[in-house]
Amino acid sequence: MASESNTPLLAQNQREGSSFLKACFNGTNAFLGIGLLTVPYALSSGGWLSLVLFFLITIMTFYTGILLKTCMDTDPTIKSYLDIAERAFGKKGRIIVMIIMNSELYLVAIGLMILESDNLRKLFPNFMIKIGDLLVIEGRQSFVLITALVILPSMMLTELSILSYVSATGVFSCLIILGSIFCVGVFGGVGFHEKGSLVKVSGLPTAVSLYIVCFAGHPVIPSIYTSMKNKHQFSQVLLFSFVLTTLTYLLTSCVSYVMYGDSVESQITLNLPTKLISSQVAIYTTLLIPVTRYALMLTPVANAIEGGLSIDYKNSRKVQLLVRFVLLVSTTMIAYVFPYFENLMAIVGSIFVALGSFVLPCLCYLKISSSYKRWNFELVGNVVIILFATLAGILGSYSSIAELVHNY
Repeated sequence: MASESNTPLLAQNQREGSSFLKACFNGTNAFLGIGLLTVPYALSSGGWLSLVLFFLITIMTFYTGILLKTCMDTDPTIKSYLDIAERAFGKKGRIIVMIIMNSELYLVAIGLMILESDNLRKLFPNFMIKIGDLLVIEGRQSFVLITALVILPSMMLTELSILSYVSATGVFSCLIILGSIFCVGVFGGVGFHEKGSLVKVSGLPTAVSLYIVCFAGHPVIPSIYTSMKNKHQFSQVLLFSFVLTTLTYLLTSCVSYVMYGDSVESQITLNLPTKLISSQVAIYTTLLIPVTRYALMLTPVANAIEGGLSIDYKNSRKVQLLVRFVLLVSTTMIAYVFPYFENLMAIVGSIFVALGSFVLPCLCYLKISSSYKRWNFELVGNVVIILFATLAGILGSYSSIAELVHNY
């Protein structure tokens, strides 16, 4: 998951003009992320036939990515997702999309803290923080606090270019995790013997929501497009990125499912035996993701908050630090009391990604191109995508909230 303002690599490429290979790397990095850890759980929730919906989601999000590019071609001054929204629906549209994008980033930041604490607990199950006889903080909660302390220095920075370059290695991190999982199956005594379930109707809403999370990179598509030297190659770049991303997600989910079947955890790394070197490589690689991406996720949120302040405060260094500190504290508090990573990601997918990657690109395209005035196959296709995302959002949200109520 990515945001428009967290990629200095793209900013540099916009000045220099990125090549085909650089654009492919940026595109793949935008879509290949923490969804890799939850996609096995998604397959376990829905069964093998849910992969039909996974491929359908892949095709639809590829199409909506092309729609964003088409919107940009209508006006050379359009440089970002927010510009597209403003061109279609004015200032109100820009504000609504900004709220949607920042809400998604805020929830993903919480998810990163839960992810870090879950995997640290996997490595150190007996760890606790004990302050005299007054306070004992056990297990996952202790690691949430430790994670917050580790992340704190990066949140105090306003120049995050170094972290951006580190987080851009996300593609390689995901490939390392996939290779490590495969090695556990081959050399770790786990094997590939589980058959799994053909279909689980009750789990399909959760599965679809988590599949949708895998393709949450649409806010970055305009930046990739504007950064290219040869913009005529954008369709090939997007196709390459989607093919590589889809194959990686597909291999990870299928390999994990035949390894662990219906006992797949919300994060596949939680299934891996910690004594194996390949498992440790996967878990430690996973641990780097929150450390390098947390501040990048919340910086656009902080910038949006600061942008709404009066001119006397928005450029104040103290105010900037205070805003970032409050964001860190609030996400830490939520992650401390909310341990359900899979439910949080399902909510992100069913509400925010469904809007950002399905509904809004179609609505913006129909408005900008005036295609809604002509009844044809293109209009029908866009309406079908909007209806699919709306239905998936409603069912996914209901399923996730119902599961949360049951767990509590």
